Amino acid sequence: MNARTLTPLDHLLAGFERALETVSGAPEAVRPSPAAALDEVDLDETERRHVAGLMRINHTGEVCAQALYDGQSLLARDEATRAYLRHSAAEETDHLAWCAERLKELDSRPSLLNPLWYAGSYAIGALAAAISDAVSLGFVVETERQVEAHLGEHLERLPAQDERSKAILEQMKTDEAGHALAARQRGGIDLPFPIPGLMRLGSMVMKTAAYRV
Repeated sequence: MNARTLTPLDHLLAGFERALETVSGAPEAVRPSPAAALDEVDLDETERRHVAGLMRINHTGEVCAQALYDGQSLLARDEATRAYLRHSAAEETDHLAWCAERLKELDSRPSLLNPLWYAGSYAIGALAAAISDAVSLGFVVETERQVEAHLGEHLERLPAQDERSKAILEQMKTDEAGHALAARQRGGIDLPFPIPGLMRLGSMVMKTAAYRV
């Protein structure tokens, strides 16, 4: 029996299912957590809350990444581009699961605003893909570049003894750099002014809110 060709409605419904899984905390990692072999350390209450805030930001960032990739893959024109976006989204699912697991270890929770961030990021991804695959891939390049920068900042802000969180963020940073490079090689363009600045502004709002809420 021939496999049925998926229609745009099929892709939309599948995307809706992934959205529910993402914001509900259901995704599971394929790769083991980079923190799996590292011992937990004692953090005082102030340190624990601070680390939880940073990991909540990173978890929300991965929710946004899932939404962005889902929106982009829905309207991607080239099948190879769609396959690349889905592969990158799978790695981002690992990040999402790792951050969720770390939040539980810290007796904390994801951001309550994740459904809002997902919806906004999905719309941006779909809009970029509707313009062209080159613009869509350009959004990947700029997004991953900014995420890599803020992960570097978070690594510096972690308590020195928190090797578990550090290992997770270092692997995420490596993966994000790889995504940006692959998107550039596939034809991602530099986004025109003022889009990168607006993206940084939106990221600042998200990080400020997610750290607390």
